[in-house]
This record gives sequence, structure tokens and C-alpha cells, in this order.
Amino acid sequence: MKPGRRQHVHLSLDETTAATVGSRHGKPVVFRVAAGRMHADGLTFWKADNGVWLTDSVPPGYLDA
Repeated sequence: MKPGRRQHVHLSLDETTAATVGSRHGKPVVFRVAAGRMHADGLTFWKADNGVWLTDSVPPGYLDA
């Protein structure tokens, strides 16, 4: 998963929030991200001022639909 038109992939802490944010742009598609495993594997995350977690990309092996 790549950030599209943004600089980073934006991650929500729960499915409800992700669906709410995603519905601003049409029908949302929510993926579960194995963020803990990503972090353990050395991928980098940042926490934005608004509380959203950011990362450069999410490799497919860390995604569940």
C-alpha cells in the first residue's frame, strides 16, 4: 500500500475510525495492518500532531482485508 497523493500512508487505531475517515472519499475499504510486526521488522512510523500514525508504505505481507 502506497500513500497515493499524500506523502505517507495514514493509519487509524481502530476500524470504526478508519471507516469514518475513508467514507469522506466514497465507499471505504478498510485493511488491517500488522503494524506491530512492521515495527518489529524495522519499518518506521511517525505520530502526527493530530494523533494519526504515518508510515512511508505498507508492504503487502502486512495487510489483511
